[in-house]
Amino acid sequence: MSDATSTREAGHAVDDAVRHFAPLQQTLIMSRRSVRLTMREVDGLLTSLFLPVMIMLLFVYLFGGAIETPTAQYVDFVLPGVLLMCTGYVAALTATSVTRDMKEGIIDRFRSMGVAGGSVLTGHVASSLVRSCFASVLIVITALLIGFRSDVGALKWLGVAGTLAMFVFGISWLAAVFGLLARTPEGASGFSFAIMFLPYASNGFVPIESMPGWIQGFAANQPVTPVIDTLRGLLHGTPVGSSAWTAAAWCAGITAVSLVLTAWLFRRRTA
Repeated sequence: MSDATSTREAGHAVDDAVRHFAPLQQTLIMSRRSVRLTMREVDGLLTSLFLPVMIMLLFVYLFGGAIETPTAQYVDFVLPGVLLMCTGYVAALTATSVTRDMKEGIIDRFRSMGVAGGSVLTGHVASSLVRSCFASVLIVITALLIGFRSDVGALKWLGVAGTLAMFVFGISWLAAVFGLLARTPEGASGFSFAIMFLPYASNGFVPIESMPGWIQGFAANQPVTPVIDTLRGLLHGTPVGSSAWTAAAWCAGITAVSLVLTAWLFRRRTA
């Protein structure tokens, strides 16, 4: 084999390798970009981190004594609901980030540079996972400081982290759909209110049996309730039952539908 042939084959191998890893490299770059943009938006970052903490303190110290729950302490009962509210609100910020990118025209510049649109959107979702991780740690630390205790092992805590990540991943892609639908960041921010409402209309803060009959059906069958049941069972070492599979099915369904809608909407907006 001649040196020229060997050089060409080596060059083709390098090209194939670059082509294979380019989407991953682009996604990592876009993820770092989204994280940096989040750090610059101090007001929104502080709100997303400390608002759920204030809500938990409000419920525990003002309302907790008047609410009967199966747990000895109200903070043990309410922590999963606050975790979902926190991560859901942080994930909803993805909607405004996507809308801002579409409105400011940066997507066209990225496309001219050969950056895939999917990498940009995936970067926003990855940034949402990072933000939610920090927010969840802050919530758990606060709960421990005000009396929450759990004697489960590391495996159950990993299950809690995995369940939260699964929920945030699905909600973040759904937020990207709303971000592509909205024409202004202000319009996209309305998605956060819808996400924050769901934990209230679940068993996150009060038992479903204490709710009016007309809302119990919705509270028992909406996607947040099985996720809360799974988190509560993992944190307290009680049987999870079918809640884990129901939660996984909801999250997988939300993710799958959102991915399809995101791809379709992005093609329409950039055509």
